[in-house]
Amino acid sequence: MKTDLLRYLTIGTSDEDWGIVVSTVGYQFIPPQGQYPLSKHPDSHNFKPQNGRILKEYQLVYITKGSGYFSSQSCKMQKVEAGTMILLFPDEWHSYYPDTNTGWDEYWVGFRGPHIDRRVERSFFTKEEPLHHIGLSATIVGLYNDIIKFSAEEKSGYQQMISSIVLHILGTVYYKKRNQSFTNTYVVDKINEARILMKEYVENPLSPEEIAAKLGLGYSWFRRMFKEYTGVSPAQYQHQQRLLKAKELLTGSAMNISEIAYCLRFENAGQFSTFFKKKEGITPSEFRERAH
Repeated sequence: MKTDLLRYLTIGTSDEDWGIVVSTVGYQFIPPQGQYPLSKHPDSHNFKPQNGRILKEYQLVYITKGSGYFSSQSCKMQKVEAGTMILLFPDEWHSYYPDTNTGWDEYWVGFRGPHIDRRVERSFFTKEEPLHHIGLSATIVGLYNDIIKFSAEEKSGYQQMISSIVLHILGTVYYKKRNQSFTNTYVVDKINEARILMKEYVENPLSPEEIAAKLGLGYSWFRRMFKEYTGVSPAQYQHQQRLLKAKELLTGSAMNISEIAYCLRFENAGQFSTFFKKKEGITPSEFRERAH
């Protein structure tokens, strides 16, 4: 079995217009007492663990076996275990290497573009927390191998395909990180109970305060934890469910606009139309016409 692979990729103007491009992909499997790194990089990516390096791109480095160490300009030295995803940032000094007693297996992909810049600007990912303990995942390893396969074939549009796979990996990392932060099953269970009530009572909604009381919770605590977990307040979530039900009735029923407004407990069709247009940018009638 080949122990290392290193590939640098061609990037065209139309690829840049996509908003994210992949510049490099590869893997290396370092045995105990093995030399690190195995792969020889060009000057722009040259890496000596004792000196570290600074890149002009992001990289996702996935450690799937063994252990080692990581440090960066914004993160002090930390132990890295198998199942860790390391996110490297452009213009940020960093260094990482396997423990000589264990070696390690790593996959990496390098990328850049405004799509990822925007996520970093909005603190979905931060330089202060570059290590993500997501566990071992055959699916993620498969995604790296897909990038390698598509980049080897270099078919038309391959950059768009592999850069979208990178976004899939990033989404998976973020999803796992978010859910690992909610280890209290009581909190998650109560939020899920609340969401079920909001969906069941969408045509006769309970107020957020009534939902909290029904679940035996203080309203302030309930509102804070609900927003922290879902990203929206209970009231905003209810508005979203109301909108989804309105769309369902507009496309799947013969009810007229006034009947739908009454069903969803709006005072009149005008109030319903104002609510719908504010959310969707078009009136309920226009939405129904486009859907049909």
